[in-house]
Amino acid sequence: METPAEPWRKRRRPGLQAIADRVGTTKMTVSRCLRLPASVGQPLRDRILEAAREIGYLPNNAPMMLAGAPSRSIGMMVPSVTNHVFAQVLAGVVETAEAAGYRVMIAHYGYDSLAEQRGIASLIAANIDGLILGDRAHTDDALRMIDITAIPVVEVMDSRSPALQQAVGYDNFAAAQAMTRAMLAEGCRNIVYLGVRLDARTLQRFDGYAAAMIDHGLVPVSVETTEKSSFTGGSSLMQQVLADYPATDGVFCTNDDVAIGAYFECVRQEIAVPDRMAIAGFHALDIGQAMIPRLASVRTDRYGIGARAASELLDRLAGKPAAQMVIDLGYEIDLGETVGAAGKVRS
Repeated sequence: METPAEPWRKRRRPGLQAIADRVGTTKMTVSRCLRLPASVGQPLRDRILEAAREIGYLPNNAPMMLAGAPSRSIGMMVPSVTNHVFAQVLAGVVETAEAAGYRVMIAHYGYDSLAEQRGIASLIAANIDGLILGDRAHTDDALRMIDITAIPVVEVMDSRSPALQQAVGYDNFAAAQAMTRAMLAEGCRNIVYLGVRLDARTLQRFDGYAAAMIDHGLVPVSVETTEKSSFTGGSSLMQQVLADYPATDGVFCTNDDVAIGAYFECVRQEIAVPDRMAIAGFHALDIGQAMIPRLASVRTDRYGIGARAASELLDRLAGKPAAQMVIDLGYEIDLGETVGAAGKVRS
């Protein structure tokens, strides 16, 4: 995809008159239909709603939009309010935006694409100037809204997938592959991957883990749940591993919450870590770095990702062209004290 046209300028969005012209009725009828659907007959109502969807009509909740004025606000779609990972991403976005005189409006979507679509619609209707997205896959209607309004977008936490406009993150596949290789180098052979939610990033990490296992002539095994990430979830997955795969000598977890839960399940069952069971997580959260033994984990710069995403977005709003479409901030492999010999390997 080509670099977005610069300097950026907010495009006028389709209004009630555009719907009226398309359907062949009056602006007043369209307004009444959208406010009070039952006040308009079914055939006409269906045509009005379909026309509104086709042209990407969004209700105007911000009077400033009548003049096309910048709101000095940016929106951010957050996939989870319980996961500590996105708290640091959000902190980077907020502090960078506020330092430039912008406020941040937040919408939560719980890794649900339709909820993300509704959140994007709400943020655009609130007259945001730019948008930061927490995922790389979006519905067709969400993409249509972004295209029609010509709003500048930056996606975060993934540098591997194709970017919509711009992306800031790291390579989940490569990071998982590197951690698995490090565990194998420490002598692990029966490593099981523990996954939760099964969102795109979790699946990319499994693919990286599987590639490393296959490269060493080993069989990849995944124990998964669609439940959200939690300590108790990690404990439950570890119980399943110990029951179904007793030869397991290492677990690589999609994030630190799961890894810490797995560790405490090992403590409960008196399984020595790392002598009998190696455990590694992802993101190097503070709690994992403070525990004894210190958790092995893939280190990612979540604050830096949020700050860079906001900085790139603000530069484009100021009329500067995007120098890079995908910005990879990398990762580090930290073996901590739950895999083997302590040490770091930079990607």
